[in-house]
Amino acid sequence: MEPRISLITLGVTDLSRSYGFYKDGLGFPTTRTPADGIVFFQTTGVTVALYPYDKLAEDVGPGWNVPRSKFPGITLAHNVRERHEVDEVMNLAAAAGAQIVKPAADVFWGGYSGYFTDPDGYLWEVAWGAFDLNEDGSLHVT
Repeated sequence: MEPRISLITLGVTDLSRSYGFYKDGLGFPTTRTPADGIVFFQTTGVTVALYPYDKLAEDVGPGWNVPRSKFPGITLAHNVRERHEVDEVMNLAAAAGAQIVKPAADVFWGGYSGYFTDPDGYLWEVAWGAFDLNEDGSLHVT
């Protein structure tokens, strides 16, 4: 298997609401609409999909359509090139309707980061420091 993640699909309760948050609020590019039944956002390195939670659970198989935990044990991250960009992205997310669950602050690993949730409670970290970014914005980990 090649070490790669091609697609991250988020099961959402309201496809139109989540579409608006990611497309209009955060500016993620897409050619799809909720009328398509699934929305794909092309980002650097990986595509993010929004799909109705119940349909995603059905696709996985019987017994998976259960209530989500508040903390599902996964976070998504958006790393930035400059420290001030953390605050800019956190403000953009808040203006789009995100809940700020951890305001940006200096962190134990020597960087600066904060967390917000999207409309379905998926956690996003916005971080600066510790890692370099490639020219295209993808993470460079050594």
